[in-house]
Amino acid sequence: MIRPRSLQWRLSLWLGLGMTLLWAMAAIITVQMLRQEMDEVFDSALEETAQRILPLAALDIIDRDGEDTEQRVATLRQHDEYFTYVVRDASGKVLLRSHSADLAIFPPFSGMGFANTPTHRLYSDAALQGNLTITIAEPVAHRRMTAAHILLGLGLPLLAIIPLSLAGTWAVIRLSMTPVRIFRSQIEARGGGDLAPIAADDLPSEIGPVARAINRLLDRLKRTLEAERSLAAKSAHELRTPVAAALAQAQRMIAEAPDEATRERAEDMQIALLRLSRLTEKLMQLARAEGGRLLAERPVDIGAILRMVAGDFGGYAAPTGRIELELPDAPVFTMIDADAFAILARNLIENALKHGSKDEPVRVTLSEQRILRVANAGPGVPDETLARISQPFERGQSLTKGAGLGLAIAKTIAAGTGGRLELFSPREGRQDGFEARFSIRE
Repeated sequence: MIRPRSLQWRLSLWLGLGMTLLWAMAAIITVQMLRQEMDEVFDSALEETAQRILPLAALDIIDRDGEDTEQRVATLRQHDEYFTYVVRDASGKVLLRSHSADLAIFPPFSGMGFANTPTHRLYSDAALQGNLTITIAEPVAHRRMTAAHILLGLGLPLLAIIPLSLAGTWAVIRLSMTPVRIFRSQIEARGGGDLAPIAADDLPSEIGPVARAINRLLDRLKRTLEAERSLAAKSAHELRTPVAAALAQAQRMIAEAPDEATRERAEDMQIALLRLSRLTEKLMQLARAEGGRLLAERPVDIGAILRMVAGDFGGYAAPTGRIELELPDAPVFTMIDADAFAILARNLIENALKHGSKDEPVRVTLSEQRILRVANAGPGVPDETLARISQPFERGQSLTKGAGLGLAIAKTIAAGTGGRLELFSPREGRQDGFEARFSIRE
């Protein structure tokens, strides 16, 4: 038997089985006690019947005036006769018997008291100093049938009570487990960036310590992550000023270089500083994405935001533009923060422009179902590379230089907003290229 993993089903199963076993044992013990009591009642009825019939039979036989023929008691109407009897004299001659008594079932008188045959329970008694005896017989089948009726009368209610008890046990346990299910639902509904404490006021005493331990763990994680994010954000912010100053000095050196060698070194310095500036900007975006404040207070038209982001790359609507933008006719409203969506879209488009083929445009599509697709042409990405390029500082096989943070930032924003970022290669409907698909929560 497969043991259920649910605590609710385990409790219901074992309590139900235990209750069923107890009911069955109680029923068996009750039946045994009832059979003993029933045997005592039937034996008492046999004895009482014999003691009542024997004096009457003695008077009847004495009043016969010497007639010694056997007499059979006539019946007034047909009925089931469970007790039959015979009256004999000292020699064993039958003097009186009930109308349906079968002499074959009555053995010779051997003494007063109870006796058993394979088919009947017998009771014998004597009067007139042993000159007159009576034996009463009751079919054993009668007692068995009576016991079966009692057992049936006891078992039928149990057949109804046991399922009701099991259902009641399951319902009570399910009702008692409601706080645990609510606690579980709160944990399951949490996004990756939500580390707020979980309400655990109504939990049972056995689960309460677990909930408090989880809340303490969440609090430690929150403080640790906030410290890391704060350090990254502050570091990136503090780097902007000296990087900008160094970039200005490099540009001045280029303008004032006395010779070509000095100018080339200054240009190399400028390229390195520009790369450092872009890395600083990406780090600030990543810290912003990991900050958790990614949802807006009111619905935002992400179609208008996407149009502005694509326009920042220049000339997307012109014939020579590298971006093909496709937006639905109606506005597309979601609860995602406008800046967060702009950062995500910018990184996806920038990634496609940087790593895609220069001969085909980047296709940017937003559907009414709140699905953003950014697809570019170019060589396909192997599956093992596709599985890891959304990690920070991971780069694909492209020779184009980059920080390796664009897809990581987009993935972090997607997770923080409850959406889903999926990467495909080749792109949908083609044999080459790369596609990023962002499904936005309503």
